Amino acid sequence: MKARVVEPWLLEPVERFVRESGARLTLIMTPSGQVLAQYGFTRAVEVMAAAALGAGIAASTGEIVRMLEEPAFQALNHQGAAHGIFLGQFDSPRGGLLALVVYGADTSIGLVQLFFEDLVADLASAAPAAPPRGPVLAADFERDLNQSLATLFR
Repeated sequence: MKARVVEPWLLEPVERFVRESGARLTLIMTPSGQVLAQYGFTRAVEVMAAAALGAGIAASTGEIVRMLEEPAFQALNHQGAAHGIFLGQFDSPRGGLLALVVYGADTSIGLVQLFFEDLVADLASAAPAAPPRGPVLAADFERDLNQSLATLFR
């Protein structure tokens, strides 16, 4: 299976991360849930749901951190019987991003965290300079979302 990306510079770092970490599913997205890259998902509705949930988890965790007056959490991990979920926040030349990673018993949270650090460094070195952006308008949001999904699923 091959990763699908909105912008070409994301492809090699995401595929390397998936290969090295043993991740089953991976999303790279903005904090608002706009998907930039995905691996392992077969349906657009699954990507949209996972992105919305991941962005919601990051936002609610950020609010709890603010209320507790703690430094921001950089990563969360939820371990189940068969799968684990890792949600990591990081800065990039394109702004803040989130990685949502689902992994199975054939890998570990330690490997995911180790290769996540490499992913962040690889994305930072591969990212082109951020294009100037105006304010995000509601009218543009749906169009941008549909374009991203069309690119990811052709």
